[in-house]
Amino acid sequence: MIDTEEFAARTTPYRRELLAHCYRMLGSVDDAEDLVQETMLRAWRGYREFEERASMRTWLYRIATNACLNALEHSSRRVLPSGLTGPSAHPEKIGADADTVPWLQPMPDVLIEPETTDPAAIITARHDTRLALIAVWQHLPPRQRAVLILRDVLRWKAGEVAELLGTTPAAVNSTLQRAHATLADRKTEEEQITEPDDPAVRVVLDRWAAAFESFDTEALANLLKTEAVWEMPPIREWFTGRDTIIELITTQCPSQAGGARMIPATANGQPAFALYLNGEAHSIQVLTVTPAGVERVVAFHGSERFEPFGLPKSL
Repeated sequence: MIDTEEFAARTTPYRRELLAHCYRMLGSVDDAEDLVQETMLRAWRGYREFEERASMRTWLYRIATNACLNALEHSSRRVLPSGLTGPSAHPEKIGADADTVPWLQPMPDVLIEPETTDPAAIITARHDTRLALIAVWQHLPPRQRAVLILRDVLRWKAGEVAELLGTTPAAVNSTLQRAHATLADRKTEEEQITEPDDPAVRVVLDRWAAAFESFDTEALANLLKTEAVWEMPPIREWFTGRDTIIELITTQCPSQAGGARMIPATANGQPAFALYLNGEAHSIQVLTVTPAGVERVVAFHGSERFEPFGLPKSL
């Protein structure tokens, strides 16, 4: 009979990193949580046959990776609006929500940050879940994606990846080269990496929240960089340029001074805010910010995105 307490003690410490791994593979918090549950169920069923030939961590990653690959056989890649079409020039014209598109979802840092006080480990974990990175990885075929994540993020050796995937080290290295070539052909967003708790960034964020809550579009314009980008999944249209974004906020944001509330959060290793309008959950804004201003906002619309952050649907 399996010792439940022993199994939990040995597997629970890996839940956070397994969730991050599944999210990198799938681009969905909902799917990643389901796959971690499936991983633990499979591990429970196979625990008696676990022979310690690999570490517990390696064994769990093998189960999780194969579960993700199986799931990806029957799903489409997750996207942001900027991965579908070019930017819109008409902020006054917004289409209906495209709920049938498999949209990328934001990952709350609180769910996956390592339980450590080591700043280097925390920074690394944040870097490897950035929205731009997750979005570009979605363009890779599933096995290329798995190899890239295992080799470049988790730093597994080619032989370890080969054993996990049932192939050869030479094949793993070839697959990794193809993945690198695919990504090299795509324009990736090389952001200046700034920490959400950087004092200079914190000033920009505080001013951003205050401007939204007072509906001060002039202040928002001063905080946006000239070539800023604004996306709003599940809405297909997305926008570039400070003036266009301000017109979008002015014409489409149903708010007035005092009607908005911005709750600070972090997602994908980036600063974020949960925006409530008139007390109701509206969107999770994930920001790319430097001390010089806001470069990109991905505002994930829908109250269902608040639950993973532990936030209510109304205040």
